[in-house]
Amino acid sequence: MKKDESKNTVRKFAIASFLNDLGSDMIYPIWPLFVTEVLGANMTILGLIDGLGDTVVSISQAISGYLSDRLKKRKIFIWLGYLMGSLSRIGYAFTIAWQPLFFFRILDRGGKIRSSPRDAAIADLSTTQNMGANFGFLRAMDNLGAVFGILVCIAFYKLLGYKILFLIAAIPSIIAAMLIFGWVNENKEFQKHAFKGLSFKHLNKNLIILFLLNGIFSLGFFSYSFILIYTKKLGFDTGWIPIFYLIFTITASAVSMPFGKLSDVIGRKKVMLISFLLWIFICLLFIVISYLSIFNLSSIFIIFALYGIQKGALDPVQKTMVSELAPIELRASTLGAFQMVQGLIALPASFIAGTLWDTLNPLAPFYFSAILSFIAIFLLYFIKENKREAA
Repeated sequence: MKKDESKNTVRKFAIASFLNDLGSDMIYPIWPLFVTEVLGANMTILGLIDGLGDTVVSISQAISGYLSDRLKKRKIFIWLGYLMGSLSRIGYAFTIAWQPLFFFRILDRGGKIRSSPRDAAIADLSTTQNMGANFGFLRAMDNLGAVFGILVCIAFYKLLGYKILFLIAAIPSIIAAMLIFGWVNENKEFQKHAFKGLSFKHLNKNLIILFLLNGIFSLGFFSYSFILIYTKKLGFDTGWIPIFYLIFTITASAVSMPFGKLSDVIGRKKVMLISFLLWIFICLLFIVISYLSIFNLSSIFIIFALYGIQKGALDPVQKTMVSELAPIELRASTLGAFQMVQGLIALPASFIAGTLWDTLNPLAPFYFSAILSFIAIFLLYFIKENKREAA
């Protein structure tokens, strides 16, 4: 595929991602409130639903990644995934109890079958010198779509109510599915690499360590719902919740591409280290402001801005490292397997966080997460990156 055509395809993927996140983040800021206050679930149930959703993400990405490599197809998984996300939001709109949320959450997160094939397609279209930048650009468009989605949420959720807002949120993802289906051509270049089946011998030492340390980090990296609910516990009005999430998303959108480009220059490990250290700092900040009772808007704004920087740094570099360390013919499978490991750990992670919250105190998950993050940093030292050629 020619250079200009590759850039245009990356842009189309990014636009579709923007549209999908525009729809999904119309509801994500109020998701924990919808589950706990409207449908009456407790924090343990919320953690279980979120954790189950993350686990479904991992399994769906692993399966779609394997099938994408085996069938030499990327496109079908991408547009179908966007369509599934749209249908799930229609289901949320008509839910009147928390029990059916398990099914619609599975449908919603199952739509992530798009992720591994799409990320592999981005890597297929990239070079060593611009892969981090391309993943950063994709993530920036993800977050930019989320910014607009959150703004719609803030402006209209009290006026429209949950049902109508959820139905409106389904529309952008339908458009994204149509964009990929009608305007993106299948890349023929990656199809030249023969699929030889999956085997542990394809996982080199560095990739295994990367899987392990991110799994440990993920065990303590509870869902954003806990942070949003904790800010409400600190005494902030419900109306502030979408605004806090907006700050996080704007920041993540702003820094994703710069951090992606930075990883192309200084290396992936250093950027990943920055993201881990930021998360530890965030956990400690929550602990400190709780004990010192310094609950003011400035401190919460700073925490959510740092949270956005942390996510903006981590997400692109994770995908870039996996893509570089994986065999080309197994790129989607490896990306899917990586997400599967993280997602399978996400179920006990959110459940543990919810249990620690309910049985000990709301700060316990932050202590637990900080400790596991230090272990992940230790293991990061043992990874040897692929050498990048000069541009």
